[in-house]
Amino acid sequence: MFDRGPRYFITAPQPCPYLPGRRERKAFTTLGGRDAAAIADVLTHSGFRRAQSIAYRPACDACEACVSSRVVVDRFEPGRRWSRVLARNADLSARLAPAGATEEQYWLFHRYLHARHGPKGMAEMGIADFVTLVEDSPVRTHVVEYRYTSGVKDGELAAFAIIDLMSDGLSLVYSVYDPDAPKRSLGSFVVLDHIRQAARLGLPHVYLGYWIKGSEKMGYKAEFQPLELLRGGVWTRFEDTDAGERAPSV
Repeated sequence: MFDRGPRYFITAPQPCPYLPGRRERKAFTTLGGRDAAAIADVLTHSGFRRAQSIAYRPACDACEACVSSRVVVDRFEPGRRWSRVLARNADLSARLAPAGATEEQYWLFHRYLHARHGPKGMAEMGIADFVTLVEDSPVRTHVVEYRYTSGVKDGELAAFAIIDLMSDGLSLVYSVYDPDAPKRSLGSFVVLDHIRQAARLGLPHVYLGYWIKGSEKMGYKAEFQPLELLRGGVWTRFEDTDAGERAPSV
């Protein structure tokens, strides 16, 4: 199918940002050329994630905690909890745009990272790095912006998401939301809205990245049922894996 297959590399071990006391390594390859979107599709189906023009997946020694996850769109029913989240954010406007960074997005990104992750890591990124995060994509990528339409923040940016359009779904590359509006559950709302968008487009999946049991930052993904996990190279229903406790009712 391709003139030449991707070349893969392995990073040096470093502290794991999700599970204390563990060390992580990643396998990665570059994406580019006319087949970039098709290659990215194949790699995503195999457990890779995209970051700019890089596709990566965990390659940790003696640890398989990071598991690729995706929502099954046509079986998803929001339930009472998610219906309340959708209702609380019904006043937000949404705008689809090409993958172009703005200064307003950057300052929300900066506030979000400081509130959620502290002053280290990605929070140290300057605006040039942020532009690269948003715009350096060799695949079909867009940004969805959500804005307040009432109250003291009328017109301000409430959240935005970087999204890759795949052959069989939407892949949430990165999402950012206003840390000063916790009652809105904006992070969950962005996921829910993209499940709705995928349904309208007739796409069967929304890819959420890695689910990590025991990680507060990544474990929330199990709340979006029905969920599939990539185990042993096969996408399997969450309830049919050794994922542990049953997902909470939503």
